[in-house]
Amino acid sequence: MSRKPELKGRAARLARLFPAGPRQAARTPFVLLVVLLLGGGLIGLLVLNSALSEGSFKMDDLQKDTKSLTDEEQGLQRDIDSYSAPDALQRRARELGMVPGGDPAFLNPDGTVKGVPSAAAQQSLEEAPAAVQPPEAIPLSRTDEAPPSPGTPPPSPLSEPAEPTGPPAPSAAPTEAIPENPGR
Repeated sequence: MSRKPELKGRAARLARLFPAGPRQAARTPFVLLVVLLLGGGLIGLLVLNSALSEGSFKMDDLQKDTKSLTDEEQGLQRDIDSYSAPDALQRRARELGMVPGGDPAFLNPDGTVKGVPSAAAQQSLEEAPAAVQPPEAIPLSRTDEAPPSPGTPPPSPLSEPAEPTGPPAPSAAPTEAIPENPGR
């Protein structure tokens, strides 16, 4: 029979720290921990992947919106360019009854006149377009003022023409005078 030798001192204290019999570590908690970690990792990857694909769809929608808005902006810019082209401005000015101006004169800083001014060219009645009537004047008033009562006369115009130059114009809606801002 073999007997284990008795340990003394330091060796005895160390031997007490280790189990005496052949014990096996419990495998069930370890396997469960590994399965939970792998499952949690897979679920985390699935959530991350779905969040990334959702962000990709949003980004694709925003890029489509950006492209359509850019196309709209370019179309509006083309419209602005066509309206501000010199020939379009000239045509619109003629429709409004404007004529090209004459030669300008310039004032020097010392008060002398440089150049000889000339009057604008007169249009014949055949060339002149029909008079374009301005849209109805919108009365300008402050929103906190009460509207005028029906019995009060309309306010007087800001200025009256010195002499009529053509047939009487159709009556337009009266406009109110805009009070001057004393702070300016």
